[in-house]
Amino acid sequence: MAIRRSTTKRHGLPTIVQLRLTPAPAQADALAAAVQVCNQAATVVSRLAWQHRTFTVVELHRLAYYEVRAQVAGLGAQAAVRAIARVAGAYANRRATKKRAHIFRPHGAVPYDARLLSWNRDARTVSLWTPTGRVTAPYTGRPEDLKAVDTLPVGEADLICRRGVWLLQVTLTLPKPAIREPVGGFVGVDQGVANLAVTSDGAVLPGPALAGPIGGNGHVRTLRERRHRQRRRLQKKGTSAARRVSGREHRMMTDLNHQISKFVVREAERTGRGVALEDLRGIRGRVRAHRLQRRTLHSWAFAQQIMFTRYKAARTGVAFILVDPAYTSQACPECGCVTRANRPARGRFVCTGCGLAGHADHIAARNIATRGAAGWAAINQPHATGLPSARRDRESKPPASTGGS
Repeated sequence: MAIRRSTTKRHGLPTIVQLRLTPAPAQADALAAAVQVCNQAATVVSRLAWQHRTFTVVELHRLAYYEVRAQVAGLGAQAAVRAIARVAGAYANRRATKKRAHIFRPHGAVPYDARLLSWNRDARTVSLWTPTGRVTAPYTGRPEDLKAVDTLPVGEADLICRRGVWLLQVTLTLPKPAIREPVGGFVGVDQGVANLAVTSDGAVLPGPALAGPIGGNGHVRTLRERRHRQRRRLQKKGTSAARRVSGREHRMMTDLNHQISKFVVREAERTGRGVALEDLRGIRGRVRAHRLQRRTLHSWAFAQQIMFTRYKAARTGVAFILVDPAYTSQACPECGCVTRANRPARGRFVCTGCGLAGHADHIAARNIATRGAAGWAAINQPHATGLPSARRDRESKPPASTGGS
């Protein structure tokens, strides 16, 4: 029998909250053993999958289920099932680039589903599977996170031990609000390398509009260049510190993209507008960059910024649309003149037709906002061909032949 998800889970918005577990010392030892057993099982399954070149869930289950339960002592049936699904997910998107079997860290995060954990929301405890039996540990968290766990549908959870602290990252499903009509138009956002984001209102992000330690885009580029030089020196020495430096830069850029997307969505929500961004899929294959700029182009986190903006807009009911990026920085938003001569310099725009001048990124953001409004109107216009349709009107079908003369 097929397992059907609820309507809320099928049409809702996923989110994650983090809870802190406070197990007793004996319980913490049991959880540590569960983490090691599950990661060991995932590594065993991964080696079998790589050896037999079998990566789909069903075929991998038939291949590795009994083998992994025989090799890993204390592994439960459902824990083995989750380990197999975890391996299939690890190879789903990275199979072509991998040169060897994927190895799971002994203390990495372990996913728990509804068969491996259960909740007692009244007592604020959670029961977790371990090789030696169930462990019931109390949990705490922020008041809003505890309220979300009590009221929203709960999905899988990841068990993590970070510096001796046990954490449970729980997947929840938020109700999806209705998308409001963008009566005020759209906020266009131009993404770039020199300026990470410029809105059609003229806000340069990150910048004075965003409070924080990052004062502007020049500081971001300088910091990333310094981190790149540090990584290169450390990689030549063969130390593991290069990975820590890379992690710092990744966290910094993720935080910046969160700040940018939050500012844009809040501004659109406040003014009753939607958000329009460029559809930059495949941009690295279309753009021919100078060899000195290739590293900057390929480390450009535009996809993450689009993803953050999309889900934040969906949570607040703000309309979101991706538009064609062609000639957005060469077209005049006033007279429509499109020519390369409109860009006399990298950051300068001067229309050869009407004389409109301004920053090139701001002009591009204005064009993106205009295309967003036009695209939204085209998507939401009613079907008005006037032609009969058999799918919409049963009576529009031609009458059946009677077979007579």
